[in-house]
This record gives sequence, structure tokens and C-alpha cells, in this order.
Amino acid sequence: METKNLAKIGVFGGSGLYKFLDDVEEVRVETPYGMPSDSLMIGTIGNTKVAFMPRHGRNHTILPHLINYRANVWAMKYAGCERVISPCACGSLQKHINPGDFVICDQFVDWTDGRKSTFFEGPVVHHPSPTDLYCPELRELAIKVAKDMGITVHETGTMTVINGPRFSTKAESKFFTAQGWDVIGMTAFPENYLVREMDMCPLNISLITDHDCGLVGDVPPVSHHEVCRVFEQNLDRVKKLLFTVIENIPAERHCACKTTSTDSQM
Repeated sequence: METKNLAKIGVFGGSGLYKFLDDVEEVRVETPYGMPSDSLMIGTIGNTKVAFMPRHGRNHTILPHLINYRANVWAMKYAGCERVISPCACGSLQKHINPGDFVICDQFVDWTDGRKSTFFEGPVVHHPSPTDLYCPELRELAIKVAKDMGITVHETGTMTVINGPRFSTKAESKFFTAQGWDVIGMTAFPENYLVREMDMCPLNISLITDHDCGLVGDVPPVSHHEVCRVFEQNLDRVKKLLFTVIENIPAERHCACKTTSTDSQM
């Protein structure tokens, strides 16, 4: 596909993160997969051009199971992005991971249904491996920056991705916890996986906003209002972490992310 030189780094904003940059150029992108959630907001961090898109739309009108993930990711690739960072609000499935903590996920479990989850639809056959989906270079950098900031950061974590828009039942939540999975959200798949299919580097940064309902007996049921409230309390830390990571991303990539499509082709 033809790409433009609009930005090198992409950022998808989730619940509570609808604006990221000031002095932006708004670029509307039409894709072969339909319209993305919103325009790309192109701005600058340091000397780096950055493209931002709120995955739910700027007014949070798009539910997780209705997001056009392929269009969103295609738009980032079209803009010229080589790395895409996906911060998100998540629930904790383990007692040692608390609200306000950050988790730099290294694995995911797909518990979704019916989502368009690949760009590869033939006639050329691809079998990508998501064994180590997330970019090791970006993960290492994000962990270092978080530690330098004094943030409580968990260096690994398995993201359980549910379909939404409903939250888990207590029985489901207890099952996820029993599997040893760490955090739960609604958007990391297929978003992060599609980023990798497009030969871009994915990075997930999860801010924990609550303990999921099955974890502790007296935890009140999770609500979207509470998720947004806790995310808002931590919004400055999220933005500072993102800004600092982006400012320190090296120009050259030495990871396997950039050759995913060719490596997976039969």
C-alpha cells in the first residue's frame, strides 16, 4: 500500500483519553475497510511526528465490539507510522495488581467473538505467529521509563480481551483469574494484532482502574463511570509516560515486527 510521511508514531486513545496533542492537523482518512473511528490528529512530540486517534471516537460513541479496528490500523499505516502505542483502561484479575498500577502486557487471550481480525484474506496465504506479539524494544523502553518515573509497573502480563460492551459476570471473572491471566479489557484484540500484521510495532500500556468483580468477594461491580474516574485521576501520568516513551524511541528498528507480513507468507 502507498503510505504518506505524516507521522512515525501512532497512539490510539481509549476510555478517558480523547485528546493527546495540541496544535494538531486533523487528517481524515478513507480506507478500503470503511471509515476509522475518527480523524488522525497529527502533531509533534520533540522532533517526532505523532498521529493520534481516539478508538471510541472523540465523543466516545463507538462501543468496543463495533470499532472498525482494521480501518483504524490501516489509517495509521497509511500515515507512515512504524510504531503504534495502545494505552487502555483495564481491570485487574490478580490481587497483587492494584488500581493505579501500570502493566506492560506481553501476552493476550482472545475472548471476543465476530470481530474482523485480519487483513489477510487471500489469495496469498499468510500464517502470522502472535507468539510474542508485542514489540520487545518498545516494551523494554516503556518499562524503563515507567520505573524512572516511580510508577508501579508490572513488566509482564496476560491481557484477557472480552467482547463487550458488557463487563464480566462473577463466574467468568473467577475463571479468568484461575487461569492465571492478569488483566481484562475490551480493545487490545484485534487492535494490537492488526498493528503487527501491518509490519508496525505494537505496544500495550494498561492502566489498572479496578479489581474485576470475581477477584475479591466484597468488590463492588465494575462500572464505566468508575473506570473513567480512575483513569482521569491518572491521566497526567499516562500522558507523561507516553510523551517520555515517544521522545526516547530510537529512529531505527531492530525487531522482527517490521517483517511480519513477509515472514508469515507461504
